[in-house]
Order: sequence, then structure tokens, then C-alpha cells
Amino acid sequence: MIDAGAVRVFAVGSPDLAARMTGPTTALLQELVAGDAALGWVDPPSEAEVAELLGAITRGAGDGDAALLIAEVDGQLAGFGYWRRYARPTHRPHADVERVAVDPRWQGLGIGRRLMTALVQAAADSDVEVLTLDLRGDNQRAARLYESLGFKRYGLLEGFVAVGQRRYDKLFYALDLRQRPGTVSHP
Repeated sequence: MIDAGAVRVFAVGSPDLAARMTGPTTALLQELVAGDAALGWVDPPSEAEVAELLGAITRGAGDGDAALLIAEVDGQLAGFGYWRRYARPTHRPHADVERVAVDPRWQGLGIGRRLMTALVQAAADSDVEVLTLDLRGDNQRAARLYESLGFKRYGLLEGFVAVGQRRYDKLFYALDLRQRPGTVSHP
């Protein structure tokens, strides 16, 4: 068990820090995807792909259109997560949690919860009205986490996610931040 004080969750707001995080983040994602983690890739992403992704999120963070959070344990990358606002003008008040990943060595110790709690707070601080996410239907551990944080399931696409010949349901969740204490409800 790790000491809660050993875990540090922080926002990545500068391109320099995002660039420094590219190598460790790539290694984490490659390990998770190779192990069949439900992160949206079939094949492990390249370092160039991860660098482009982290750069885009960091640029969006500067405008309040995204948030990238890192979790470290004793100075080592333990996990990360991010959300981005929707690009469609009619959806701009809302954002989507696109990925949350925790190193297998640190799973089950509350790091995913800390990342998600910080992502929700960052969204509320950025005046996001509704925070959405989707996940592969076999990821019940993540579904329980999201539900415990107040996310409500609003949809399901049966057999929608294709990984080779395997098919998984896609589950859709939303958290209405307009209903949270201390937030302004919009008409």
C-alpha cells in the first residue's frame, strides 16, 4: 500500500512539461495497450503520436478548452487523464474525458479516483456544464468508479467497439456540473 502523501496529482500547463512527460506517458500507454487495456488504441501508440496528443491537450489547456493531469508516485509517472471541450459550437459548454490511465503497479490504490476527482474539479473551474465520457463495456471497474463520482449512464451501443474479431459494448456516461453545489445553473 502506498502512502497517500506519496501520490502527487498536478496539471500540465506548459508545452515544456508536456514534452518531458512524452517518454514516460508513451511507455505507460504502450504497456497498457499491449495488455489489452481499453484506451481507444488497438496497437500501442508511437512516441510521436503521444507527443502530438499531449501537445494538443496542453495548447487547449491554455484556453480553458482542456485539462491534462498527471499522477506521480515518488516522482514516477503513475497515471494520467485528460478532458477536452467539444469542438462543435453547439457543444462548446461541455467537455469529454477522453482517457484516464493508471500504471498497473499502482492500480487499485485510489490513483484513478484522485485523477478523476481532479479532472472533474478542473472542468468545474473551467465552467464546463456537462462532463461526458465513454468506456468499453467490459471495463466494469472504471464504470463503478465513474458511478461513485456521480456520473450517470445515459446510453449503450451494443457490440460497437471492435478489437480484432472481438466486439464490446460502448457505455456512455455524463456528469451534470450545473447541479453541483457552488456552480451556477444555466437556464
